[in-house]
Amino acid sequence: MIKELNPFTFDTPGSMHLEWGGAARMGELLGEWFEQRNLLIVTDKFLHENGLLDAAKASLAACGFTVVVFDDVVADPPESVLLACVEQGKAAGADIVLGLGGGSSMDIAKLAAIMLTSDQSLSNMYGIGNVKGGRTPLVQVPTTAGTGSEVTNITILTTGETTKMGVVAQQLYADRVLLDAELTTGLPAAATAATGIDAMVHAIEAYTSAHRKNPLSDVLAREALRLLCSNLVTACQDGSNRAAREAMLLGSNLAGQAFSNSPVAAVHALAYPLGGHYHLPHGLTNALMLGPVLRFNMAAAAPLYAELADVVLGPSDADVQVRSARFVDHMQQLMNQSGAPQRLRDVNISEDSLPTLARDAMLQSRLLMNNPVEVTEADALALYREAY
Repeated sequence: MIKELNPFTFDTPGSMHLEWGGAARMGELLGEWFEQRNLLIVTDKFLHENGLLDAAKASLAACGFTVVVFDDVVADPPESVLLACVEQGKAAGADIVLGLGGGSSMDIAKLAAIMLTSDQSLSNMYGIGNVKGGRTPLVQVPTTAGTGSEVTNITILTTGETTKMGVVAQQLYADRVLLDAELTTGLPAAATAATGIDAMVHAIEAYTSAHRKNPLSDVLAREALRLLCSNLVTACQDGSNRAAREAMLLGSNLAGQAFSNSPVAAVHALAYPLGGHYHLPHGLTNALMLGPVLRFNMAAAAPLYAELADVVLGPSDADVQVRSARFVDHMQQLMNQSGAPQRLRDVNISEDSLPTLARDAMLQSRLLMNNPVEVTEADALALYREAY
């Protein structure tokens, strides 16, 4: 039976290019894509000092680019990092921005590309659709397979000791994305596990989102999860495996496109307070909360979990409840095999802080509204206790 489609909009960056070793041809690629030649690279000190930019910088110089590197990005970047980046870019006359690194570097690059030419204050950009005007050209190059930030239109900044705010705007979508999985081969196993599980959460929550779920996001989420589930353990155990690394990076990218159009929900809502209070990596906090939230959502999401089970475990004649339970169990097994920490206590979360975390999670109404099952503060506390 043919079903009528509900109206939907699907947005994503203008163009994506996947090439092993593509960063070593950065000058050639950017020269084909853009006329501008004064480039601001936004990254972090670890990547810069360990030579991950060297081949790209050499290629850019050979192709006539003037390059300035801002490498002061940190995890969960505060507003001051963004403002310093914009100041350095303006002083250098930058007319094109390249974000190279994890989600934090790419997030800073997004807003820097806007603020290089805009007089709008940052405080007026927070929220959804509040950015005015255009931006300088923007290229994103991820060095982890997890955040999907290269294909999303949101930047999250730390605004207080434990608080964050987001800017969501069409202008944050990049003009070009380069996927070079060779850049991810040096990622340690623990980081590979955390970022990979982060991407898996993106795919699952996009597929089960209560709002804006659509046929395109569904296709991307299913293929993302297939790639990620099939290659996570291999990528963790053998970081130099090219096929696994490329599959993880592409899977992360597809999951990013899915959740940018069909937003994430309770796993992320409960993960954010863990990061804010305990300064844990975002992918790790998602991994810690995934199992409890999957089980909590089973009442409403079982048919969708069953469909995902068919994707990652193969088609089955079993009923919905059996297939959905197999899916949840399989996800837990993958996390166990990846070596990611299993419990909140394993990362030194205090049991006394769980009520505070539950209260803070309820502030994430933008995310909780997307969950297939309503989450109350009592539910949030119970989920933290289950994860403890």
